[in-house]
Amino acid sequence: MGPSAVRGAGFAQLCRRLGYEVRDGGDVHVPTPESREIGAKHAKYLSEIAASCDLLRVAVRDALAAGEMPVVAGGDHSIAVGTVAGVAEHYRANRESIGLLWIDAHADMNTPETSPSGNVHGMPLSACLGLGAPELTELGGFGPKVRRDHVVLLGIRDLDRREKEIVHASGVHAYTMRAIDERGLAEVMTEALGFLTDGTAGFHVSLDLDGLDPSVAPGVGTPVRGGLSFREAHLLMEIVADSRAAVSLEVTEINPMLDVRNQTAEVAVDLLLSGLGKSIL
Repeated sequence: MGPSAVRGAGFAQLCRRLGYEVRDGGDVHVPTPESREIGAKHAKYLSEIAASCDLLRVAVRDALAAGEMPVVAGGDHSIAVGTVAGVAEHYRANRESIGLLWIDAHADMNTPETSPSGNVHGMPLSACLGLGAPELTELGGFGPKVRRDHVVLLGIRDLDRREKEIVHASGVHAYTMRAIDERGLAEVMTEALGFLTDGTAGFHVSLDLDGLDPSVAPGVGTPVRGGLSFREAHLLMEIVADSRAAVSLEVTEINPMLDVRNQTAEVAVDLLLSGLGKSIL
């Protein structure tokens, strides 16, 4: 239901006001959980998630090949496995690599071996780095999708014990909410852009809306207090736009069933527009 909420919040119309041409590629098919078996408890619905991510990979890859900028909106963060695979595949064909800006309350760096829940939406960043289930890590026939030193993890504040160990050992550039509080978002983003663009063709932005404080984006499945404020999130996306280095955008964790008057989808649209260049003056 997340994409429908984004459409209902007027993304296409507002994007056109910025001067863009917009093509709605429609929804990627995702089977409903109640119509499927959970499968292995350490990686629930893995085959269904991998199949949907593969469809998304192809759609994103083909959009880039057509000279378009993919903007992906959806449910939980497992969809990023498909998005990142498609972006990376496109640039890999030209022997180029990408950076990855991952904005989230959670690190999403568990694997089937470490996850206490077995929920794949806690594993997608690890999959992009080549860790975890082959169904995800080898999507598109190659892996890893990104180099660890080109990954920035921003806004984290709720990690499992073993996941903390994975993050420390991973080599990614991780900025906790404490780092943002102490240094300020502008300084953190200036440093982060250096990692994202160092020798890359550009970077993908994957924004989980639970990276924001629940008072700003209540319609998420795993809210955690103490996240980015409304203005911090906009500043982040404005800095992304100013860099002119973002090649694709993605917002996830939009759940209308948990939302308040479509507030979270409207925030998602606002942030996407800032990432596409909308400015105050």
